[in-house]
Amino acid sequence: MSWLYEPEPQDHDLDESDVRVRPNPKGNKPRTKNRPSYADAPIGMVVQVDLGRYTVLLNDEREVFATLAKELRKEGVAVGDRVALAGDTSETVGALARIVRIEPRTTLLRRSADDTDQVERVIVANANQMLIVVAITNPEPRTRLIDRYLAAAYDAGLKPALCITKVDLEDPAEFVKNFADLSIPVILNRKDAPSLDELNKFLANQVTVVVGHSGVGKSTLVNSLAPDAARETGGVNAVTGRGRHTSSSVRAIKLDSSSWIIDTPGVRSFGLGHIKLENLLRSFEDLWQVAAQCPRDCSHLVDSPDCGLDEAVTAGTISAARLDSLRRLMVSIANSSND
Repeated sequence: MSWLYEPEPQDHDLDESDVRVRPNPKGNKPRTKNRPSYADAPIGMVVQVDLGRYTVLLNDEREVFATLAKELRKEGVAVGDRVALAGDTSETVGALARIVRIEPRTTLLRRSADDTDQVERVIVANANQMLIVVAITNPEPRTRLIDRYLAAAYDAGLKPALCITKVDLEDPAEFVKNFADLSIPVILNRKDAPSLDELNKFLANQVTVVVGHSGVGKSTLVNSLAPDAARETGGVNAVTGRGRHTSSSVRAIKLDSSSWIIDTPGVRSFGLGHIKLENLLRSFEDLWQVAAQCPRDCSHLVDSPDCGLDEAVTAGTISAARLDSLRRLMVSIANSSND
């Protein structure tokens, strides 16, 4: 009888491996759930992504092409990712490896199409610096776009710096005053005689992503730093005054054994829909210190009573333009989170 049956003691808990699978009369074996670990798979860095094909530079300096394994398609791979490869990792024509593992990321730079878009678009992984390139003229610099870059950099944990190009065409002193209270390096670069000493010092032993508006000279600057990069360059539209989109893909370029620069296509907008409102103020370093003295429930908006930021503007200790830029971003992100 079943109630008299005493089961034999088990040394371990039962799991699916203890189940005896009966032979299949069709002769095919059941699918296993045990996946290979790929412990000995070669590791490389993704240096370019182009229509589902990934260019990977292995640790032994071989450059191979790869596709993404099925189980990783939902995660996605970005330039800068450290990945493990399986399959054909030779440099023969037509060889195609497979990315089977993404190593843990240290940083992740993201953007959205606009502030109302909650879908994140990964730009670069594992960078530790951001070089924001702007032209002092032709096209005109946009301070609010720079504020957006700074917000994205601080949110991703990157160290930002500002590089102003074409300073031989116009004096940048007045523009630089907008960021005088920030503890970020400002590097000046002439179009007719570029000086790369200060820039090389900033890039040394770092992985730096270069961002900026179309036509400001990002790819020209990259070609000066790495002549073999041969990044495509273009001029500015004489009618609209806007830069032309020339670089169409993100590309990581090795400067030396420990320094990388990542060139990105120019953008005319940089959405911050993925950034939390409470983290936005930290990117405005000059305003954050003043805001710390505000009442606990202060929203820092125009209708906020007793806001210390308004008092600081009246006293002349902070810039009214910077405060206006912060409030515009706060309203835009707050509206997107309420949608």
